[in-house]
Amino acid sequence: MIRAVRAVRVLPLLLLPLLLVSCGTEEAGAGADTGDTGKGTAGADKGTGSSADPADPAELAARAGALGIAPELVYVTEAPGFAVAEQSVGVFGGDGFHAAYFSQKTHAQLELFVDRGTLTAENCPKTQVGQGSDESVACERDGNAWYRKAGGRHEYAVPRDGHVIRLVGDAKRLDRAVLRKAAKATHHPDAAELTALLPPAPEGTATEPVERGDLPPVGDGAPNNEVGASG
Repeated sequence: MIRAVRAVRVLPLLLLPLLLVSCGTEEAGAGADTGDTGKGTAGADKGTGSSADPADPAELAARAGALGIAPELVYVTEAPGFAVAEQSVGVFGGDGFHAAYFSQKTHAQLELFVDRGTLTAENCPKTQVGQGSDESVACERDGNAWYRKAGGRHEYAVPRDGHVIRLVGDAKRLDRAVLRKAAKATHHPDAAELTALLPPAPEGTATEPVERGDLPPVGDGAPNNEVGASG
């Protein structure tokens, strides 16, 4: 079941249009501004391309870990006319990932959620769409993904190895074909996309346990605090 976004760097999504007008958006996995309501079948899966430099695994782990996000759950996508809103990027649930993409042309919003778990024919109708509602969920299989709708929200959900990628939007403002194409375009960020997506890890971030000098070399490791005979 989808869990609430933990408040780390995620701002209320209703404020994003106001922030983006003044601050702009980052081009992490964003497509060219060629419109965002095109019809038709989505193209083949998109990756970062052979010309893109892959992200350094250590750098990805450091940046994601500083926000409490598991590095393997960090994804970006591509949707024509949409760019990621930097203010929206943050941890989702326990160690999942969330980002919102916004179109300044149409003011439509596309949310990307990645969380651990799976999606099957059995649990699909029981799993909330987006961040959840009390509306009944309709599920339709589409290749290796699920098209799901509840109330005025719809999404494409793509189960991967141990986690599910979800692309969610308003059914009236975001065309199903756009959601489907964005779902097929999801991929782990390359070096440039990672730089635009996640801030650098704070300097001095601990990566290994700090060795204590007051622990004895044998036993359970607890210091001996017994009081002697003299008190």
